[in-house]
Amino acid sequence: MTLKIHVDHEAGAPYEQVRAQISEQARSGALPVGHRLPTVRGLAEDLGLAANTVAKAYRALEADGVIETRGRHGTFIAAAGDAAERRAAAAAQAYAREARRLGLDQGAALDAVRDALRAAYE
Repeated sequence: MTLKIHVDHEAGAPYEQVRAQISEQARSGALPVGHRLPTVRGLAEDLGLAANTVAKAYRALEADGVIETRGRHGTFIAAAGDAAERRAAAAAQAYAREARRLGLDQGAALDAVRDALRAAYE
């Protein structure tokens, strides 16, 4: 299994393209848990990007729990499902508290979530 990334320099922030593609490959299983990623410099060179661009993508992925850096041993795909599910549950709880504080009934709160999900996934 290999990392496959294509950066379209006309299609927006390169770091976000790198982040999104690694995240999707990790979540789909194309990059299994424990898969070692290239070094920041190595991937930057392969993609024709600045090292800081790849480093920014790696930092965002680490903050999202998708990858983990093990010091000098390298950067690996983490067991992201658990971390992602925990963060989603925490966000859902915070949303539910805020919706209730605002006085929304359950139907209105669910409608808002459905609209937001539809917008995010389309």
